This record gives sequence, C-alpha cells and structure tokens, in this order.
Amino acid sequence: MSTAVANPSWLQRNKMTVTPLMFLLPGVLFFLVYVINPIIQSFNISLYEWDGLGTATYIGLGNYTELFDDRAFEISLWNNLKWLALYLLAIPAGLLIALFLNQNVVGIRIYKSLFFFPFVISQVVVGLVFSWFYLPREGLLNAVITLFGFEPINVLGDPTMATYGIIAAGLWPQTAYCMILYLTGLNAVDPEQIEAGRLDGAKGIRMLWHIILPQLRPATFIAFVVTIIGALRSFDLISVMTNGGPFGTTRVLSFYMFEKALSEYGFRMGYGSAIAVVLFLIMLVFIGYFLWSMYREERAARR
Repeated sequence: MSTAVANPSWLQRNKMTVTPLMFLLPGVLFFLVYVINPIIQSFNISLYEWDGLGTATYIGLGNYTELFDDRAFEISLWNNLKWLALYLLAIPAGLLIALFLNQNVVGIRIYKSLFFFPFVISQVVVGLVFSWFYLPREGLLNAVITLFGFEPINVLGDPTMATYGIIAAGLWPQTAYCMILYLTGLNAVDPEQIEAGRLDGAKGIRMLWHIILPQLRPATFIAFVVTIIGALRSFDLISVMTNGGPFGTTRVLSFYMFEKALSEYGFRMGYGSAIAVVLFLIMLVFIGYFLWSMYREERAARR
C-alpha cells in the first residue's frame, strides 16, 4: 500500500490532464470521421471526372477551370453574396426584438411565444407558407397590395425579385434565432454596470452602445457565425419555393452543387465537389476572420 502511494502510476500523476481529454475523445473522433474526413474526400473527388458509379478519371484542376466559364456558377455565386449581405439584417433585427422582449410588461410571454414560433418550425414549412403568401392572385401579399390600389405582383415568378423574396422568407426564422441568442445574453448582462452607466448619465443609444453591446459580444459572435453559415447553405427554401427558377436565377452554390452532382440532369460528382470546395472556402474565410477577431479581443482584454 505504501509503495503504491510513494510511486503513483503515470495515469494517477496526470489524472487532471487525462480526464478532460477522455471526455473530449468521443466528440473529437466523431468530428474527424464525419466532418474532417468528408471535407478531405470532397477535395479529392473535385480533382476527378466521375459520375458516382464508373471509373473516375483524374483531371487535376479541370473542374475548377470550368467554373470560371460557367454562367450558372457565376449567378449562383452572386446570389450567395446577396444572401450574405441581406441575411445579416437578422442580427440587428433580432437584437431589437430581444431588447423589446426583455422588458417587464403585461403579456410579454405571449409576445415571446409569437416571436419564438418561427424558430421551431421546419424550413420546408417556412418555404411553403411564404410560397402561399406570394401567390399572384390568392396570396396575402397581393391581397394587401391590391387593397391599396396597386397591381398584383408575381414575386417568385419575376427573375429580378424571386431571390429577394426567398431571402425575406429566410430572414423570418433567422431573426427569431438571433433574438433567442440575444435574450440569453441579456440575462447575463451585469446590472451593476447598467446602474453605474445611469449614474454617469448614459441612457438610450449611449447605454446600448457603451455598456450593453460590449457584454453581448459572445452572443453577437455566435449570431454572425450561424447567420453566415445559414446564408451560404441556403438550399431548402430555394428547393421548396422555386427549385432554382425562374430560369435558374435563384440558384445558390449549394443548390447548384446538388443539381450538378445528384439531380437527374447531373451526376457530375467531381464538378459538384469543386463547387462544394469553393463554398467551403468562402465559409472558412468568414468564420476564420471572426475567430481571429475574437482571439485578438481576448488577448487585448488579458493585457
């Protein structure tokens, strides 16, 4: 017994280091197998011409070269940029709603339930609801427009408007998600700092900008990352509402990748993988930038 105490094993000496690593190990293995491995495979497949069944032919960067001359890819890329720019409106909208719902007023639980509702329903359901909302004759939007004397519009049938109509549909649940993040963050705001700000004369926008928003940085970071990922992988709403039409004007990279790799007109696995790699790199640039910004802020705070 005394010998065991005097000469502890390596595991006993490093118990504080090994224990958390053992808890992390299953998650790390799943991440490597189901995230990192498919990413590496996508990079590899993008170097081949392959229909998914027969023999793959190595063509190097041929698929990427073809992307530069592909008009459909260009339209999909520009649509993704539109999604990125307009989808970010969900963050300030979610913040404003969270600030409103954080008040102690009569019936606030009902308001919270109404704003929370879009987050819990499926994106497919959201797409169907907005498809009915945009109907040229029977839709609620045109019923309101004609009530004020305007001509009805076909939002999803107009190549210049369809993409913006789908983005508006996507903003509905995305705003609800950002609202939930900010409501959680507002519960962690230090009341002493708010009281000190009031004593110093801060109120309204000054209170929000200098005291509340700095404490909401973690929630803002998550909102940015999730919103950017949601904008770049916007597939389901497009599939339900327009299926890429009219005339392919609402395609985004994720939908075009599906068309080329898996649809009945595609089965070009290598070309679809090349589109997936481009989408992954765009996403990686944005998320890497925000991670680096958070890292710099944490280092500055420690100093």
